[in-house]
Amino acid sequence: MNAAYTPVANTYFSGMGIGDAGVIRAGIEIGQSFELDPVACKVYRDNLGDHMKQCDITQELVLEQDSCDAMGFTYPCTKYSAIADIHGTRTGDGLYLHALRHMAVARPELFWLENVPGLRKFPVVMEAMTKMPDYYMQVFCPIQSNVWLPQERKRLIIFGTKKPFNFRPPEAGKRVRLKDILENDPRITLPKAIANRMNGVYRDLPIISDPANDDIAPTCVAHYAKDKSTRLVKDKRFPLGVRPYSVREWARLQGVEDWFKFECNDTAAYRGIGNGVSEPVGHWIGTEVKRYFNRSSA
Repeated sequence: MNAAYTPVANTYFSGMGIGDAGVIRAGIEIGQSFELDPVACKVYRDNLGDHMKQCDITQELVLEQDSCDAMGFTYPCTKYSAIADIHGTRTGDGLYLHALRHMAVARPELFWLENVPGLRKFPVVMEAMTKMPDYYMQVFCPIQSNVWLPQERKRLIIFGTKKPFNFRPPEAGKRVRLKDILENDPRITLPKAIANRMNGVYRDLPIISDPANDDIAPTCVAHYAKDKSTRLVKDKRFPLGVRPYSVREWARLQGVEDWFKFECNDTAAYRGIGNGVSEPVGHWIGTEVKRYFNRSSA
């Protein structure tokens, strides 16, 4: 039997590398990764290697990059998300054009795209991402992180391949429970906003998850870095019987294993984790990508 082929993927808008960690775990080699935020780049390098390039992807020439078998794009979702309606910022952005530019110039054998389901509200973007000439397309929506994790997180995944292929959806398995990701001695702060929010000072009450009821947490969001009163977990050891999630718990909700280090301030860590692709989603993507490149021997 021939040894399995290890495809090489370049990833773009890679953040701290949470999704890439899952892709790597599936047996994909990451050739190059590209990210603008310097703190995210440092965390990525600390954990996954020096193949990360800090750059503005809008200025990056495709033909100066290393060749690869596959490209993965996880461009920012904040202006496509339904929550942006609240702030009047659900406008989309032009970064998808740079994903399109990379695909059009490099013409990889395979590409994937991860974003929020709200992307479907932008027909121009969906046309660009799903109607590439000479590519077979497959769209999964929603891919739900709660298949694996105690977190409610829905995403849209698009695969494009030069040859027809039947990508498999995730298989339901044993989900990690909320009580299993909580720390015995969490390192947290208790901002005054918690009491204010619970007492109705703000427009919305907090979303409180109870591990004793086998609840799952709401979506991990980057904004948690600024307001930890929005998502709380029941814990009778703390005032009002609730507390925020620690950085490590926030990471575990995204499927990040404890070997992954966040040597940055907590604000940056919460933001980077909330912006990340759930590690098991990355692993599912990577597993299917590897299966595509080894389809003749599958």
